[in-house]
Amino acid sequence: MVESTVQPPRTEGPVAKQIEEETSRVPSDWFLWAALGSLGVSMLLQASNKRENSLFVGQWVPTFLLLGVYNKIVKVAGHDRRDTALSR
Repeated sequence: MVESTVQPPRTEGPVAKQIEEETSRVPSDWFLWAALGSLGVSMLLQASNKRENSLFVGQWVPTFLLLGVYNKIVKVAGHDRRDTALSR
């Protein structure tokens, strides 16, 4: 026989809630455009033989994409959905 345990819902701290509230206001496509823009700038820097700068700017691409994924997750399954459902 398997015993089931009921776990209390997890809640976010005030700092995480504030960050999610602010980031959810930013349109998701901004992060994609930022990634594409940094990729383009990196290519231009590479073409102008500024290799170190090119590598530095090129490393921004995955960061912008990851921030975009975080932004999308916050909008779909962030604390605001759970808190709204609990208050009903």
